[in-house]
Amino acid sequence: MEEQTTLLRKPSAAQSGAGIGVVAPASFAQSDRVEGGLAALRALGYAPVLGANTLTRGPLYFAGSAEQRLADLHAAFADPNTAAVMCLRGGYGSNYLLPALNLKLIGKHPKPLFAYSDLTGIQLRLLDVLGLPAFHGPMLAADFYREGGVHSDSFRAALAGAPYRVGAAEGLRALMPGTARGVLYGGCLSILVALLGTEWEPQTEDKLLFLEDTNAKPYQVDRMLWQLRQAGKLDGVRGIVFGEMLDCASPGAAPGLLENAILSALDGIDVPIAFGLRCGHVSRENVTLTFGVQAELLAGEEVHLSVLEAAVKP
Repeated sequence: MEEQTTLLRKPSAAQSGAGIGVVAPASFAQSDRVEGGLAALRALGYAPVLGANTLTRGPLYFAGSAEQRLADLHAAFADPNTAAVMCLRGGYGSNYLLPALNLKLIGKHPKPLFAYSDLTGIQLRLLDVLGLPAFHGPMLAADFYREGGVHSDSFRAALAGAPYRVGAAEGLRALMPGTARGVLYGGCLSILVALLGTEWEPQTEDKLLFLEDTNAKPYQVDRMLWQLRQAGKLDGVRGIVFGEMLDCASPGAAPGLLENAILSALDGIDVPIAFGLRCGHVSRENVTLTFGVQAELLAGEEVHLSVLEAAVKP
């Protein structure tokens, strides 16, 4: 298979002490979690800067109007005093920002964007159109506020552009053996499915695919995988890595039901499959993965996912 030919628009590496713009493109967060996350980033040596509307509560479940949230996102990328952008949390609402994203502005000021969950659509839009690598990693009021909420080694390595590897210690185990190498891509499974049939449809084909979600019962995960498959979005995938799939269980169900449902839904797709990586919606130590760069999956008695290419430039 051919390797990636799309030119990545890699941002500069963010050193300790760098400013990090904090924005809320989706839902608002509890104030104590915001304060805890800010303190944790400062303790790591970074300088977080809140957007003008980041602490807005409402309307509904949104952190401000779509216009306010979009303005903060654009301002964070354009701010010369920040080296990275981090979302407050997921929730819901960033889909309303997709039609008006200023790709020209963001392309002029490429920065790592740390997010997952509802922000999957924005991250993949910037990757697919601009070639801006996506940092599928911890968010301020979802992970940094918690003691032990962040996998520090992968977070620092991703920001510095150092190669790194995660494996069994980060929850990963093999479901189908094999080795695969390709461009790492993916995000929150339910968001990928929600984007099907839109102009922001994800470009999953021929990728080393990462999928994760939370609070979806095994049959719902099966149904979403079926939909991806019928839409042609699993055509030619090099391998598939599933996240921890936090709380994706049915009360009273037999152990292993989710894993068996996944294997059933993917029957006939002859690629290595791994499961359990704590990245995205997780119980602890959220791992950072960089989408858009070369990675390698080894699934067997030994299992690991290696990020082979820097997502930033020196």
